[in-house]
Amino acid sequence: MYDIIIVGAGVTGCFIARELARYKLNVLVLEKNNDVGNETTSANSAIIHSGYDPLPGTLKAKLNVEGNKMYDQVCEELDVSFKRIGSITVALDDKQVETLKELQIRAKENGVETILLTREELLEKEPMLSKDVVAGLLAPTAGIIDPFNLSVHLMENAIDNGVKLILDEEVTSIVKKEGNFLINDKYEAKVVINATGVNGDLVNELINDKTFDIMPRKGQYYVFDHFKRPFVNHTLFMVPSDKGKGVLISPTTSGNYLVGPSANLVARDEKSTDKGTLNNVKEQANNMIENIPYYETIRTFAGIRATPSTHDFIIEESETENFINVVGIESPGLASSPAIAKKVVEEIIAKKFDLVKKDDFNPYVRKYIKMKSLSIEERQRYFKENKDYGTIVCKCEQVSKGEIIDCLKRSCPPRSIKGLKRRLRVGFGKCQGGMCQPLALEILAEYYGVDRKEIPYDGTKSYILYKETKGGK
Repeated sequence: MYDIIIVGAGVTGCFIARELARYKLNVLVLEKNNDVGNETTSANSAIIHSGYDPLPGTLKAKLNVEGNKMYDQVCEELDVSFKRIGSITVALDDKQVETLKELQIRAKENGVETILLTREELLEKEPMLSKDVVAGLLAPTAGIIDPFNLSVHLMENAIDNGVKLILDEEVTSIVKKEGNFLINDKYEAKVVINATGVNGDLVNELINDKTFDIMPRKGQYYVFDHFKRPFVNHTLFMVPSDKGKGVLISPTTSGNYLVGPSANLVARDEKSTDKGTLNNVKEQANNMIENIPYYETIRTFAGIRATPSTHDFIIEESETENFINVVGIESPGLASSPAIAKKVVEEIIAKKFDLVKKDDFNPYVRKYIKMKSLSIEERQRYFKENKDYGTIVCKCEQVSKGEIIDCLKRSCPPRSIKGLKRRLRVGFGKCQGGMCQPLALEILAEYYGVDRKEIPYDGTKSYILYKETKGGK
């Protein structure tokens, strides 16, 4: 019997798990994939929004602003890359300038600092912008983050503090029996938290009548390689429309760049990219910057966002007592997640349990060794202690075998090539794993003591190797 079961290990579920780990509670997280953060969390714009855009008075506005302020401490504790580079919303004509002024009024209502930039001030900050720009709205508190490692490190820290995680466990049945919940006929809990993202309405309907819908909205992106010549310094937005914030151009914490996303309603599991949509993304982005280096593209990808029919986050106890929905967490969900977790625990869970804080809760993860960022002297010291730190597996991103082994020994390790890629950027460079994937596969198979054919690319059935051919080994 668990006190609480969290269904879904995206960034919201991971934040809630870590927040609950502060207390003397028996907590289980169930995740349908073979890794945490494997859906929307790993396929988004990687931006911590300032909070000027959501409608004042909504949960989106309140929790975005609160969550944004929490990220410096969260990322310091969890050893996650985070930079407050600021965002600029770019106006291309006088009508859009009026929209910027309206957004500035909204920002003031939400308690967010913004600065209206003239054309000259804008071009001074972003020289690569089109000469057609008229003005811009700067939000200095916006930032960029590594969302992959955010979710992983959150769960690692939660597990280190007593939370249990079970992967490859899709929730298909929930029944209430004698006041408690029975999930998949084998996991029992007093309280269930539904944090299942794009499937939030379907999981809710396993135990409740239909009260809301989640509409899957797909966004397609370009990813550029990291390069040293000048490009963009801030996250650049177009003036938003009723479809969302529109196409953006942004640096990432790894030195790459993102261009996108599109916004189209699709089936829940439709994650393909297509030339027509990506060309439309190009056309929109080209309005902001004329000479975008698309020849630096190393991959394209698509992510699904959970757009709720309520037009706001759904964070509430359902009609079934002790079944709590935390769904419809679309943009600015990433920025809002730490505040969402505190709201769930302090305003809902605190009414269900007598919350007693653990004396030994440790908010920090063990620091990750990043050889690429170390001095020559520091690298030599690690190599002398362990020769694996001198064996480079991924040449594009300069990741050593020692870093991979260290990652595998942690409490939330990768179980696939893609899981390793997200954590350490092995295969994230220009060759996209063309050179290092066989080496990474060998290391994973050796560590877990399995045949190489058992190591998947992503999900458990996404096989890389099928059988030996021509007598090969």
